[in-house]
Amino acid sequence: MKSRTFRRHFRESFKNLSRNGWMTFAAVSAVTVTLLLVGVFLTILLNLNKAATDIENDVEVRVLVKLEATKTEQEKLKEQLLSLPEVASVTYSPKEKELQNLIKDMGEDFALFEQNNPLYDVFVVKTKHPTDTPKVAKKIKRFDYTEDAVYGEKKVERLFSFLKTSRNVGLVLSLGLLFTAMFLISNTIKMTIFARRKEIEIMRLVGATNWFIRWPFLLEGLWLGLIGSVLPVAAVSVGYSYVVKAITTHVQGHFIQPLPYFPFIWQISGVILLIGAFIGMWGSFMAVRRFLKI
Repeated sequence: MKSRTFRRHFRESFKNLSRNGWMTFAAVSAVTVTLLLVGVFLTILLNLNKAATDIENDVEVRVLVKLEATKTEQEKLKEQLLSLPEVASVTYSPKEKELQNLIKDMGEDFALFEQNNPLYDVFVVKTKHPTDTPKVAKKIKRFDYTEDAVYGEKKVERLFSFLKTSRNVGLVLSLGLLFTAMFLISNTIKMTIFARRKEIEIMRLVGATNWFIRWPFLLEGLWLGLIGSVLPVAAVSVGYSYVVKAITTHVQGHFIQPLPYFPFIWQISGVILLIGAFIGMWGSFMAVRRFLKI
C-alpha cells in the first residue's frame, strides 16, 4: 500500500468517527462497559491464581528425626533427602528451635518443657513442584532415622484438588467473558457499519477494491477499541492502587499478598488495550466482509 493511500485511509477513519457521532458514542460505550468488566475480572482472577500459588508453595514436608539418631546419622539422612530429584531444599530445625516456635504459637505454658524437651529434630523439605509433596513424603518415611514425615496428608490433597478446580473454573469463566465481550462489542460496531451500508455500495459501484473499502473501517474499529479501553485502564489502575494499599496494610507480614502494582498494572493495561483493539478491528472486518459479499 502506498503511503499516500494509507494517509487517506487514516484521515477517513477519523472523519467517520466525527460524522457518525451518536453511533461512535454507542460503540465506545459498549467497549468501555464490557472491557471494564473484563479488566476487573482478570485482575481478580490473576490475584486469586497468585494466592493459590503462594498457598501451594507454603506446603512442606516436616521430617521428624528419630531421637536416637546421632549427628552423623542426621547428616546421612539429609544427604538422602537432597538426593531425591523432586526436592528443592532441605532446612534443619533443631528441637530447641521447634520448642521456641511452639511456645510462641501456643503460649508460655509450654515453657515448662524446656527442662526436658520431648520434641524431635526436624528437616523441613520443600519440593520443586508442590503437587509432588505426597509422593516425596511416602519415600521419606522409608528412610533410615526417619520417625515420621508430616505434611497434613488429607488436608493438602483436598487443597490441591480445590485449587485445581478453582483454576479450571476461572479459566472457563474468563473464556466465557471474553467471548461475550467479543460478541457485544463486535455487534455494536456492526450496527455502526450497517447504518453506512450505502456508502460501501457506492464505493463498490465506482470500482473501489475490497481492501480499499476495508481499511478505513478497520482503522475506525481500531480507534473505537482503543478509545473505549482508556476508561477501563484508568479505572482498573486507580482501583487496584487503592486495593493493594488496603490489603498490604491489613495483611502485612502474611504470606498471601496481592500482585505488586508494578509491573502488573502495565501488563493488565496492555491486555485491555490489545483486547479492545483486536475486537474493534475484528468486528469491523466481519461487518464489512458481509456487505462486500452482497
